[in-house]
Amino acid sequence: MKPAAAIKPRARATPIRERVVEYALLGSGLFSILTTAVILAVLVYETAGFFSEVSLADFFGDTQWTPLFSDKHFGIWPLVLGTLLTTAIAMAVALPLGLLAAIYLSEFAPEKVRRVIKPALEVLAGVPTIIYGYFALVFLTPLLQKLIPGLAGFNALSPGIVMGIMIIPMISSLSEDALHAVPMSLKEGAWALGASRLAAVFRVTIPTALSGIAASVILAVSRAVGETMIVAIAAGQQPRLTADPRVPIETMTTYIVQISLGDTPTGTIEYQTIFVVGASLFAMTFGMNMLSQRLARRFRGKYEP
Repeated sequence: MKPAAAIKPRARATPIRERVVEYALLGSGLFSILTTAVILAVLVYETAGFFSEVSLADFFGDTQWTPLFSDKHFGIWPLVLGTLLTTAIAMAVALPLGLLAAIYLSEFAPEKVRRVIKPALEVLAGVPTIIYGYFALVFLTPLLQKLIPGLAGFNALSPGIVMGIMIIPMISSLSEDALHAVPMSLKEGAWALGASRLAAVFRVTIPTALSGIAASVILAVSRAVGETMIVAIAAGQQPRLTADPRVPIETMTTYIVQISLGDTPTGTIEYQTIFVVGASLFAMTFGMNMLSQRLARRFRGKYEP
């Protein structure tokens, strides 16, 4: 073992190097903020141009969305309802499956099984969404048509189910991390009081990890709301005010794809609808992210020891 005098201290970074790194980190942060500010500025500018020709009463009060027709209507609700319909179907699939998978991986699975299943689940998140879209169109829809009468070739049900499969890893992975982070002392206290393993999971572990679970669910909802390719391929492009998942619908992202193909002249009212729909989508996802943070703070303060 070397004497203490022979051990040289680690060379400290020079002030110039430290300053360069500090400025580089600051520049990265400012660049991301600037990019967000520019995006917001473009959305606000084009949205203001849209509302200079279309009133808020028509935008929020009309029940038809036909900006590309000769008889133009600009009611946003058909697109919003189509988006919420596919999102609700996706969450009905992803929430129970993802949460049950998270509980199994965190509380019941052996460590070897956990190391295999968790990465296997996360592979689903790496599949390109266009593949999910064609899977919904050419495989799942014909299969469901044999079981559900009146199911159209383009519908909200198939892309909703496939979208739910796609976001299972988001819920399972984040919820499993939250469950795994619960202190063992809380579980041991429940066992010492006579609770079974399953009772301890539902009465102690899940309430303690509720902030992380709620955050994962809301992030998954935001991911489903913003999904584009699956609904663009399998849901159709017919904006209609309906809650029937068997018929073709159009989501907000599908409409943006439709107009962005290049057939709409720049600067027209039809072109500006891209930005007003994008601004509406941004407001929805921003609100859900704020709700996620608020729920996380609320439950963290409630259940932290």
